Amino acid sequence: MDVLSERSSRVVSLAKLHRAPVRKTQQRFLVEGANAVDAALSTGRAHAVLVREDSTDRFGDLLARATTAARPVYLLSARAADKLAETTTAPGIFAECELLTVDLDAVLAARPRLLAVAVEPREPGNVGTLIRCADAMGADAVVLLGASVDPHNGKVVRASAGSIFHIPVVRADSVDSALTAIRAEGIATLATAADGEMGLDAADTVLAEPVAWLFGNEAHGLPDDVLAGADHRVSIPIHGRAESLNLAAASAICLYAAARVQHSK
Repeated sequence: MDVLSERSSRVVSLAKLHRAPVRKTQQRFLVEGANAVDAALSTGRAHAVLVREDSTDRFGDLLARATTAARPVYLLSARAADKLAETTTAPGIFAECELLTVDLDAVLAARPRLLAVAVEPREPGNVGTLIRCADAMGADAVVLLGASVDPHNGKVVRASAGSIFHIPVVRADSVDSALTAIRAEGIATLATAADGEMGLDAADTVLAEPVAWLFGNEAHGLPDDVLAGADHRVSIPIHGRAESLNLAAASAICLYAAARVQHSK
């Protein structure tokens, strides 16, 4: 099998997928690392697998699965692997995948009971962690609204630890239209707010029904109109001296609280 160099047309083309506009145009993205490649193969999303030529033994199981699934496997030189990697140390294995986002209408048609909704999130690591938490807590989907980071961003994918392949992810430009559609399905919207009229510890009755947790931008929180339009404003009890929680921490706490109630029925 030929070894692709950093100058080969395939490597040059795949390296361009590091840019969001190229991913959108070509409707594909690149993932790196064993966790992501494993999830891509398990869900049938991997179109091809690429591995550094000196790492074939290390990733033998993944390569065997790719071959069984009739997915092409390409060998990479060390420099080619470095060109495709977004991490400091190239992991040695990559997968070319189709984009993962789905329409909000399709998610709502499945009558979800728990949604994680982020309004204009910009920090890739937080969004990846949100996706991972939502997957772990059995949420039905993650919804990214407004000018959000691309969920196919490499940092998002790595922070999700493979969960981006396991849970539906929606990306919608209009915050108002999406929230209106969610409420129209009888799903209560819950906004996290320090001065919320309801404490999280007292929210079990609300959490027992279909809910969508709303989380704000890392720097500015939820917009005033979104806060005002939420069905409930819920405060997370803080017993120490921290002034607030970031999106990743708040989402883990709130999604766990909802999962605890909904899965105890």
